[in-house]
Amino acid sequence: MKSPLPTTEQRNPASYRIDTKSTLEILTIINQEDRKVPVAVGNKLNEIAALVDDVVTSFKKGGRLFYIGAGTSGRLGVLDASECPPTYGVPPTMVQGLIAGGQIALTTAVEAAEDDPLAGIEELKEQDFTSDDVLVGITASGQAPYVIGAMEWAQSKGAKVGAISCNENSAVFEHADHKIFLDVGAEIVTGSTRMKSGTAQKLVLNMITTTSMIRIGKVYNNLMVDLLPLNAKLVDRSKRLIREVTGCNEEDSENLYAQSMGNIRVAILIKLLGIETEEAMQLLEESQGSLNRALDSRGANV
Repeated sequence: MKSPLPTTEQRNPASYRIDTKSTLEILTIINQEDRKVPVAVGNKLNEIAALVDDVVTSFKKGGRLFYIGAGTSGRLGVLDASECPPTYGVPPTMVQGLIAGGQIALTTAVEAAEDDPLAGIEELKEQDFTSDDVLVGITASGQAPYVIGAMEWAQSKGAKVGAISCNENSAVFEHADHKIFLDVGAEIVTGSTRMKSGTAQKLVLNMITTTSMIRIGKVYNNLMVDLLPLNAKLVDRSKRLIREVTGCNEEDSENLYAQSMGNIRVAILIKLLGIETEEAMQLLEESQGSLNRALDSRGANV
């Protein structure tokens, strides 16, 4: 008896004869199917939360988060990882994305690369992957040997491993502590997992890193207070954040920015607590990077 066709390879009745439809009709069908994606993600919040808790634990003891995938899934992992340093001021090694075929696969399809189960293992070894790290395998169909091999090896090292797949019978789930099945259904164009599957994966990756960064103090209330001011726009945003939180004027924000060497959280503590730079940095460290905890400890939250 044949095994059932993976969800990601099934035909979608909603898009049957889509090639006979008008532009607006095609867009409407796509949009109606896309609306199912956040619902599918919402059904897996408990599983996502458990994975995030392990990522936070890893970060707090100096561990790292690795994404690994092939094709669209791999590109999404690399994208999410690459956005963390400028957004949250973390080193580029803290969240890393590995893709089958390497850097060239970001812009050029290297389809055969996903069939090598040893390649992902070698890449993790090159990064000195340890049991303190977390690995998340991302694969729409859940069958890529490149991903499965790396996940199996990471588990053998004692690391926590998560799996994100849009196929209920995904092979990656056999090697994961956290199994996140995103039931988005069949794609509009059969097998084109860059669409609903990719959208669902990106939503989850955003949730993992955003929530983890919030948990380790990279956000104050809903403000991005640990960004890296790498260009004029971000320098201006940094000074604006200092003004917004402290209520100081533009001149003061300029001085605070300079005094804190561009560290927004330190600048805020200097102003609100009336302390020097060194004391502000020490207090922030004692508060595990959380601006709210630091201010609470001095009874000066705003």
